[in-house]
Amino acid sequence: MIQRREFLINASLALGALAIAPSFAYNAKKKDIGLQLYSLRASLPKDVEGVLSLVGKAGFSEVETYGFSIKNGFFGTNVKDFKAMLIDNGLKATSNHFDFNSYLETGSTEIIKAYIETANTLESNYVTVPWISEKLRGTTADDYKKLADKVTQAAELCKTAGLKLAYHNHDFEFEEFGDTTGYEILLNNTDKNIVDFELDLYWVVRSGNDPMQLFKKYPVRFTMWHVKDMDKINQDLNTEIGKGAIDFKSIFAEAKLSGMKHFYIEHETNYYPNPIESVTESCSYVRKNLL
Repeated sequence: MIQRREFLINASLALGALAIAPSFAYNAKKKDIGLQLYSLRASLPKDVEGVLSLVGKAGFSEVETYGFSIKNGFFGTNVKDFKAMLIDNGLKATSNHFDFNSYLETGSTEIIKAYIETANTLESNYVTVPWISEKLRGTTADDYKKLADKVTQAAELCKTAGLKLAYHNHDFEFEEFGDTTGYEILLNNTDKNIVDFELDLYWVVRSGNDPMQLFKKYPVRFTMWHVKDMDKINQDLNTEIGKGAIDFKSIFAEAKLSGMKHFYIEHETNYYPNPIESVTESCSYVRKNLL
């Protein structure tokens, strides 16, 4: 297991200097900044159109969705209308967080077909597994191998439909099993040609690991990131990008090694002064300092 928390928490360490190197890995011409819409979960379900307007005005051009249901679409807005709202505000849903727990529990692929249809209607690139419920996470290495098989099977359906499947982590995947972790089992037992990984940088650091060591060990597997900062005083809390404990400059400098194609700012707790202003500040910091 990778243990280099100190490197990331201490922004004054030597590797921080790499952030200003002229060979900056992420394509500087690419200015798309994404937002995981869960950051605005308190207001989005109440006013989908109004909140998407604020997201566009904040400087974002991409979003990652959450909260879709077959019955209600996106919070009562059907998929086609939701797409129209995105377009009206200069936004594109490049990735979608869909609930995979029923598929993992029953093996039925009908729900995945609905997700694929939704993603294709939105002209997205990714169908993403966001979270595994506690009862389905597994407690052994074999459980993670079985999970990897199911993820790969779902990815094959996505591939047939012209989409990629990605897996988004929290911290529980970094539980150790001998000399490996649940996360490494997923990386090693999924088909790298059809399964990508969305690396939540906050949760990697929070678990005591180093994203850059993951990049080196599994190059170009992490095609999406969640850019979410950690409060310097209370690690349970988030803060605006650039105010916290994570050295994003060094991480962005290794974007090419990661394989990063899209990233989404995410902010879940400890907003100041409120959610939309917090993500707007983060967007501005990323544009000025990381691209």
